[in-house]
Amino acid sequence: MAKVYDALRRAEEERKRRLSVGEAPLVPAAAPAEGGPPARIPFFEAGPVPSAGGRTSLWRRLWPGGRRSEPGESAFEGNKRRITLLQPESFVAEQFRSLRGRLDAMSAKQPLRTIAMTSPNAGDGKTTAAINLATVTALSLGRRVLLVDCDLRKPKIHLALGLRPEAGLAEVLTGAKSLDDAILKVEGMNLEVLPVRGRPPNPSELLSSQNMVELVEEVSKRYDRVILDTPAALGMPDAKAVAELADGIVLVVRADATSRRDIEASVDLIDRRRLLGLLLNGAHMSQGRYGYIS
Repeated sequence: MAKVYDALRRAEEERKRRLSVGEAPLVPAAAPAEGGPPARIPFFEAGPVPSAGGRTSLWRRLWPGGRRSEPGESAFEGNKRRITLLQPESFVAEQFRSLRGRLDAMSAKQPLRTIAMTSPNAGDGKTTAAINLATVTALSLGRRVLLVDCDLRKPKIHLALGLRPEAGLAEVLTGAKSLDDAILKVEGMNLEVLPVRGRPPNPSELLSSQNMVELVEEVSKRYDRVILDTPAALGMPDAKAVAELADGIVLVVRADATSRRDIEASVDLIDRRRLLGLLLNGAHMSQGRYGYIS
């Protein structure tokens, strides 16, 4: 893990060097109208999808094998969720650095200690986005970062990061364990994780409880940035309950998969005033292609 961390540091230094010789900084999102929703919703590209005509996607070129490393998850799926660790100089890793830069620019105008990552449907890539955003954010010197797995139904963060939790979010919310007992540190990085250990029969009630409110308040005081990985927004109330506690929300959508109708339904469901933008996951590679959705 120390070698991986050194590689990440070198990539970060190289990125800063390129910025110092003339690369244009990211432009903050348009300011919202007084008392209303944002005038436009920013979006970014996060990574490529399998191309048309049978061409192999970047994910598959990086990890062509289908060997299984975790129960219920292939090595390919696990590696994809931590591409910024395994391929720190890749195009996809650069997009997550760009996302971090945009969020930092926004935080100069509004507090953004807690950020909820959600998506309209399962499979859109919100967990991948949450892990990689947390990873690149933890590279900032002197910044403490916490990644919280709020998916009490199908948690994946501990699998992707190779963690073996003895306690997790459910145990903290029910009072069975303390917060300090449940938080795990990722070896070699300034990143900590509150994973999921037990899967309770009442996830929606726990996530909307006063204990969850107090938990988010507590971690927002301890850490400089808290990333909350929620379940999908449509079909269950879990994501809305968590999103209402966050300073900002990033909605992850998948190119050529997430319908406009589902995006609009998700925006209506969550608090639009907290919506920071849409993260376009699985986009075909085209560097420098940033824009806005009206």
